[in-house]
Amino acid sequence: MTGVLWSLLGILAGAFIAIQAPVNAALARGLGLPVAAAAFSFLAGAVVLGIISLVMVRLDHMTIDFKAPALWLFIAGGILGAGYVTSAVILTPKLGAAALMAFLVTGQLLAGMLIDKVGFLGVAVREISAGRMLGAVLLLSGALLIRLT
Repeated sequence: MTGVLWSLLGILAGAFIAIQAPVNAALARGLGLPVAAAAFSFLAGAVVLGIISLVMVRLDHMTIDFKAPALWLFIAGGILGAGYVTSAVILTPKLGAAALMAFLVTGQLLAGMLIDKVGFLGVAVREISAGRMLGAVLLLSGALLIRLT
């Protein structure tokens, strides 16, 4: 049952991404600058996550070890996220939400397969099988069908 719950949470998170794209695109239209919309999106998220982190630290009586991770890890995720959110803000009005989500999922799958293949940052190594390749080709084909029809 736990596997089903995690899978449903993954689907819900995917829905959040699909909803976030037009919300941020509308904010960009209102502000007149896509990068500003992305910045405010990150600001709101940072505030919410900061509050949640403080509450969790206090409830669990724990401390956060800021010295343990390499410095670049503090920066890389934010840079990648900024690129994603800014791209989504710019591309949603141009491609539409469905096509954008299809291309984003395709990119995520292809990158995920490469990450699995090399075991990037300690991820368990998984080979790129014929089934995985076929799945990627089908997903890319679906993304193109959504965009071109």
